[in-house]
Amino acid sequence: MSETSTASPFMTTKELAAILHTTTNAVLIMRHRGQAPQGMRRGRQVLFRRTTVEAWLAACEAADELGQRAAA
Repeated sequence: MSETSTASPFMTTKELAAILHTTTNAVLIMRHRGQAPQGMRRGRQVLFRRTTVEAWLAACEAADELGQRAAA
């Protein structure tokens, strides 16, 4: 990632896909199904607020029962 992208409070679909180790198309499908963090359209792009993504990841981690058992 470039320096300008980390300074921004928003991330692109491509950046979110890199964090999730998936494709941009998979992120868009997740968004369509309501399984991705809340994003907003800006022209043709979908942007995700970094704080929203971090909170969504924390909620996913907390909801993962198998992961909770493995951590104990």
